[in-house]
Amino acid sequence: MTGLRKRVSIMQMKHPKQIKRPPQTHPSASAVPSYHRILVKHGLIEKTLSIPDAYEIFLKVGADPEVQKLRRKVAHGHKMKHVPALYLATAMALQGMTKQELEALKLRIEAVAVPKASVHHKAQ
Repeated sequence: MTGLRKRVSIMQMKHPKQIKRPPQTHPSASAVPSYHRILVKHGLIEKTLSIPDAYEIFLKVGADPEVQKLRRKVAHGHKMKHVPALYLATAMALQGMTKQELEALKLRIEAVAVPKASVHHKAQ
């Protein structure tokens, strides 16, 4: 009767969580920081922008007086104690802006940006 038995591979006996899957070739949405997703969602940066560059732009967006004014309206307390709360408040402030306000913000951010090439020349 052993000849009639169905052969079972070790892979079939393992629990699905034990099966090792090959690593993903592209990063999942959760691998991208929240500030990057926030900026992409509101059209302030391209999805392909590097994470360090996106963070620089996020800091400039957060420093913008209009965004700060809207963020204060969103904030529940006087101080934001947690960093994710700051991201959330900035995201909510951006969400409350019209398309025209977002376009104006984008132009202000681009005006503040210093070209990296000129930074390298100053250092030399």
